[in-house]
Amino acid sequence: MTDAPLSGKTILMSGGSRGIGLAIAIRAARDGANVALLAKTDTPHPKLEGTVHTAAEQIEAAGGKALPLVGDVRNDDDITEAVLKTQGEFGGIDIVVNNASVIDLSGSLDLSAKKYDLMQDVNVRGTFMLSRAALPMLKEAVNPHILSLSPPLNTTPRWLGAHTGYSMAKFGMTMATLGMAAEFADDGVAANTLWPATTIATAAVQFALGGDRMMKVSRTPEIYADAAYEVLCKPAREYTGNTLIVEDVLTEAGVTDLSGYAATPGTPDDRLFPDIFL
Repeated sequence: MTDAPLSGKTILMSGGSRGIGLAIAIRAARDGANVALLAKTDTPHPKLEGTVHTAAEQIEAAGGKALPLVGDVRNDDDITEAVLKTQGEFGGIDIVVNNASVIDLSGSLDLSAKKYDLMQDVNVRGTFMLSRAALPMLKEAVNPHILSLSPPLNTTPRWLGAHTGYSMAKFGMTMATLGMAAEFADDGVAANTLWPATTIATAAVQFALGGDRMMKVSRTPEIYADAAYEVLCKPAREYTGNTLIVEDVLTEAGVTDLSGYAATPGTPDDRLFPDIFL
């Protein structure tokens, strides 16, 4: 493997204005990758930092080339335009990262129909449609990967019963990905999912899970980014159809000390908050 295996590779990512998606984009950019971001954040959010434009600046600063695409992964025309513009700018697509996701942990009686539809449209449909739209170009790539940020299919009552609406949406992302892994294996297109063993310090954790207290017992997005990088550098024909755990990927890569990823330095591993679905 070269020192910069993602040099010149083109990634199309949904979301990525901040958090885990941006961390993955920046890690790839350090190799000199091209990153196209399809995200809605044209203007700053009152509570959340980062737009698709500030993300693009950070990708360029890290050594990559960025293409900010203002659009919605729920909109088929936006997806088509994103694929065509990415191809036009960079000559093809090597990697799709399905990062965009909506979280609502409400119980079935409390979950609004609108939020149910939003989770299905972004998480499941968005993953399927963006991957599908890019597949003709992925088939022509040298080492093509689809990576979805979703959990293993742990359909135990503990998780299905905790938040049925959200569980269905995240498991749907995984099923779409595993289905494509099987369907396009002969074409050499890898499709895998990746999920962390602990919570990650992101806006979603801050606002949807538990505020500052939860942020302190989480790991930084960089642990997800480093694991994603390992996956995307693997030989696509040999490494597909997996539901991967962030920490396991890093352990296999020879990373034995994960303490540097603690959001609060010095937090022992057994004090970190376990993520859902595992």
